[in-house]
Amino acid sequence: MDKIRNTKTFMRITHRYLGYFLAGIMMVYAISGVLLVYRDTDFLKKEKSYEKKFESNLDEKKLGKEIKIKGFEVEKTEGDVMYFKQGTYNIKTGEAKYKKKELPFVLDKMTKLHKSQSKDALSPLNTFFGISLFFFVISSFWMFPPKSKIFKRGMVFTAIGLVIALLLTFL
Repeated sequence: MDKIRNTKTFMRITHRYLGYFLAGIMMVYAISGVLLVYRDTDFLKKEKSYEKKFESNLDEKKLGKEIKIKGFEVEKTEGDVMYFKQGTYNIKTGEAKYKKKELPFVLDKMTKLHKSQSKDALSPLNTFFGISLFFFVISSFWMFPPKSKIFKRGMVFTAIGLVIALLLTFL
C-alpha cells in the first residue's frame, strides 16, 4: 500500500511542478502551432525587400533554393534578366532583387520550434517537451482513484480524444 501511495504522491507532485514549469513552453508551442496552421496565408506577415548577390548563371531550380520561396517559378527571361513573381535575377552578375512576405522576427523564430531536426540546437528542447507531455498523459491517470466517477469519465474523454485524433490523422 505504501508503494502505491508513494507512486501516487510522486506522480501528483511531479505533474504539478512540471506543469508549472512547462506552462511557458506550452504557450510558445501553442502560439507557434496556430501560426503554422496559417502558414499558407499572409496572416501577420509583412513584405520585406531583399537585394542579394548570388552565384551567376544559376538555373531556375538553384535560384529557387537560394531565394527560399515556395513554389518559385521563373515567368520569363529577357536578355540577362530572369523575371519571377517576387522580383528579378541578373544571370550575369548574380544580383537578385525580390520581395518576400515573412512573419515578424519573434514569431518566425517561434515557428522554428515545430520545424527543428535532430541536428538543430532546439532538438533537446523538443525532445524534453515531447517526453514531458507523454509524462503528463501517464501521470494524469494518478490524479484520481480508478474507481471514482471522475476517473471513469476521464477515461471516456481520453478514448474520444484518441479516436478523433486518429480519425483526423488518417482522413
